[in-house]
Amino acid sequence: MLFDGKTLNKAVPIPLYFQLKELILSEIKNGNYKDEDMIPTENEISDMFQISRTTVRQAVTELVQEGWLYRIKSKGTFVTHPKINQDFLKKLESFQDQMRRLGMEPRTELLKLETVKADAQVAKALQIAEGEDVIYLYRRRFGNDEPLVTIQTYLPAKRCSFVMKHDLEKEALYEILAKNDGTKIYRISRTIEAVEANAEDERLIGISVGKPIQYFVSIGYSTAGVALEYSLARYRGDRNRFEITIFAE
Repeated sequence: MLFDGKTLNKAVPIPLYFQLKELILSEIKNGNYKDEDMIPTENEISDMFQISRTTVRQAVTELVQEGWLYRIKSKGTFVTHPKINQDFLKKLESFQDQMRRLGMEPRTELLKLETVKADAQVAKALQIAEGEDVIYLYRRRFGNDEPLVTIQTYLPAKRCSFVMKHDLEKEALYEILAKNDGTKIYRISRTIEAVEANAEDERLIGISVGKPIQYFVSIGYSTAGVALEYSLARYRGDRNRFEITIFAE
């Protein structure tokens, strides 16, 4: 039971809502309440500690705002974990570097690496002829062993064949490309849209079919403006959020 043996100290100057908030948070962090578990109702918590529902509501609301809990109308309040604040929209950085900067341990699983023929969509993105050879790279990426995203990447084989000789589970793709003249990614064009998770998303990144996926389409260009990378990334909507900074002209 949540809060077994726990009490709030009404004799100290620390607000009761803050004490309660810290108690709930400690239960979540200690694993006593896991993702998708429902916590007791406001009435139940109010009765446990003999405090007002207003106090309970303030504690719960702050945890909802911070991403530790979420509410479903007429059903209850459930445990989640704060989303990972992805800011690669405003900087060119490898997944490994970004995860480490956020205090997480990155891992990449290589699902597929092969040479295929470019279809019309890939050919248009990479500015090559349809049917031309491209390297197809399919990866699943983790933060602290939690699957966060799958990425399908296409590279023009004529320019990027050397990539096949590298360990793409250990090495960052952009760092590999930067080793050769003319293949360093200098600029990226990205679009993002919300789509529904499909069966493959459920199998690979553990999000239920129909739940939100943040779908990115990226094209990376060299300093000369040559398209070198075409990537399709599917991020779990329940575990990622994306930060954008806009400056006035």
